[in-house]
Amino acid sequence: MTPIAFAEKNGLRVINVGCGQERSIEGAYCGDLLSMVMGRAKENDAFVTVMANVNTIAVAVLADVACVILCEGIHFDDMSLTRAEQQEVCVLESDEPAFAVALKLGKELGLC
Repeated sequence: MTPIAFAEKNGLRVINVGCGQERSIEGAYCGDLLSMVMGRAKENDAFVTVMANVNTIAVAVLADVACVILCEGIHFDDMSLTRAEQQEVCVLESDEPAFAVALKLGKELGLC
């Protein structure tokens, strides 16, 4: 399932499309400690977080995730969104907690 399809099906806001229509979500990684995300998120994971700064975009690029999903109604600042656009990172937002979003991902991917 693409990040955009996941967003549409589950009521998430698409903030930056990036490569979100071409890539498929294959797994999920939830975390806010960016050094751990860099080492543990897998290619094509959805990166579920509340950490909204430009470093989050850099980590998303390094880990080659399918998208970043900001939870709890948190938003990126303009500088971070500009970087997401430049790097073609798909950014989604949800008002729900990270756990609720991760559960939806797990069900969609057949992981739980």
